[in-house]
Amino acid sequence: MVSASAPDSNPIRGILGLGFWVQGFRCFPWMAVNFFLKDGLNVDPSTLQLLQNSANLPMVGKPLYGVVSDAVYFSSQHRIPYIVFGAFLQAVSWLAITILPPSTLSIFCISIFLLLSNLGASIAEVANDAIVAEIGKQPTTSSKKSQSSSSGELQSFVWIASSTGGVLGNLLGGIAITRYSPQVMFLFFGLILSLQFFITITVRESSLSLPKSSTNVGIMKQLSQLSVALKKPEVAYSIAWFAASYAVIPALTGTMFFYQTQYLKIDSSLLGISKVFGQAALLLWSIIYNHHLKTVPARKLIAAIQATMAVFMVSDVLFVKGFYRNMGVPDTFYVIVFSGLLEVMFFFKILPFNVLIAQLCPPGCEGSLMALVASAIALALIVSGYFGVALASYVGVTGDDFSGFPRALLIQAVCTLLPIYWSSCVPDDKKSTAGKKDL
Repeated sequence: MVSASAPDSNPIRGILGLGFWVQGFRCFPWMAVNFFLKDGLNVDPSTLQLLQNSANLPMVGKPLYGVVSDAVYFSSQHRIPYIVFGAFLQAVSWLAITILPPSTLSIFCISIFLLLSNLGASIAEVANDAIVAEIGKQPTTSSKKSQSSSSGELQSFVWIASSTGGVLGNLLGGIAITRYSPQVMFLFFGLILSLQFFITITVRESSLSLPKSSTNVGIMKQLSQLSVALKKPEVAYSIAWFAASYAVIPALTGTMFFYQTQYLKIDSSLLGISKVFGQAALLLWSIIYNHHLKTVPARKLIAAIQATMAVFMVSDVLFVKGFYRNMGVPDTFYVIVFSGLLEVMFFFKILPFNVLIAQLCPPGCEGSLMALVASAIALALIVSGYFGVALASYVGVTGDDFSGFPRALLIQAVCTLLPIYWSSCVPDDKKSTAGKKDL
């Protein structure tokens, strides 16, 4: 068994850094997808948002991928092979979109390839998350507080890698979308995935010094271990609340995209800069959390983020009503700074929550439990997206009529505040420590 400092003496940080960087860089082709659907296939805001959220359906299957990766080994490896397969599936999907003639790329065809790409991404993410959880749970000779700090350090490292990929992906995407066709952007990302595939396939899992575990555990036994973990109230209630805190918020991303591009005529390069600003904020957040906020109780930190999100949504109401414009603030400035920040603020609370769950996770089912968390978030975001489509339809928002948009944003802000009243489902530090001892 290796110490918590093992990631510094083996290629694990390289594998995780590359994996999470590519995960963050996925925003690069997805920016092209949005404009391809809007301008190439002429879809409306509701259809765009439905396609965006439906493409994430493979993410819901993460618990299954987690159980399989925990239980099924290939040549005594149960993490690296899944990362390799995930990169391969993604590369094939994006390269296929590039190779096919544009005339054959219907909505149905694009949807199939996006589903396959997200399937590959979800499989790779499950394996990467499981490695992070395994390393974070390795015993140390130091205090539990130090062990928690080590876990948080690795979480922050991969968060930084993902954020860095997001910054670069959005920056290049905003520039490339004005100069190249979407297919060229898909080709570029497909080549990056191919590079990840060839790099990762050369790594032996034994060189990562992961905790020793028995092979051929069996899927049923793995499901049983996951069931035992979920019987712990502090685990089950936390995951349920966290998923609900996303699901109850009606997402209006598709409507906002159309409002900014169709109504305000915001240039695509500025939208790219907005996303870069958001990813930079996400990167800064991971650094601040790692250095100053790891000792803050997860419940308090997550509730504060939830409330801040609601404040930004009320600010969006004022923005759509022209309040800031009348004060002399350009629409482009607001979109770059505030819209970019709100977009990533939805993910601020994932970092402290993942650190908490990694501490509560019992040995042997890291992949399964972390995958369940990711799946719960993915399903919640899909529900949130469908909820947003329904809300936009209810208030009468279309691609040409945004008169009901402020009302929808106000309802969104109110829904964001609701989960705070039940934030006691997330354990504080004392309960977290007690739960870890029980496990």
